[in-house]
Amino acid sequence: MDDFISAISTGFAAFTATNLDDIVVLLLFFSQVNATFQKKHIVIGQYLGFTALVLASLPSFFGGRLFPEAWIGLLGTVPIAIGVNRLFNQEADEEEPPILTEQSHDSWLSSLFSPQAYGVAAVTIANGGDNLSIYVPLFASSTGEDLGVILTVFFSLVAVWCYAAYRFTQVPALAKLFTRYGSYFVPFVLIGLGTYILIDSHTLENRGLSVLAVALIGLCLIAEAKDAFKDSV
Repeated sequence: MDDFISAISTGFAAFTATNLDDIVVLLLFFSQVNATFQKKHIVIGQYLGFTALVLASLPSFFGGRLFPEAWIGLLGTVPIAIGVNRLFNQEADEEEPPILTEQSHDSWLSSLFSPQAYGVAAVTIANGGDNLSIYVPLFASSTGEDLGVILTVFFSLVAVWCYAAYRFTQVPALAKLFTRYGSYFVPFVLIGLGTYILIDSHTLENRGLSVLAVALIGLCLIAEAKDAFKDSV
């Protein structure tokens, strides 16, 4: 019984310590529901991204590690790319698309394959460097029973995190702030997040990975410039 309680408290502490920053990101996403995302896209994307982080950490349970931290840091280019895209498409983001009703054919299953869900998942994964740094040694030191309890706590808390972030956006003052100004500062938050991930993962300390990161971001900028030029013609 003591081991069970210890595993629960360990899982809660590890999840909280590594996902506090996700609350801010989820707040930004939920503030744009019906403008950029549906709630189901955000929830599914968060679960997809978190599942990927858990799967990347699980090999440590068997005594190995999937990727070096510096390579994982390259995922920081993902939120930078998304942020750049949003920065150059402010007008498109402000145009509210038709809101899907309960009768819509966009089911939870079809939402699993939506670009919006994958976008949320990509940001979740890119922001998961600290998750991996804690989950890898945690899983490596856990028994099979403890690991099962910890993972149950983890995936339960993902739902709690999503609900809490959504409820925060329902607070009138916060809702007004994020709804009116969210689309303007979201790109800068994403770019800042990606830059932090690159620095925190020591990716930029490796000359080859630095060049690769700059190349990936450069390709994104070139693609956006081409799209902007086509739209202006």
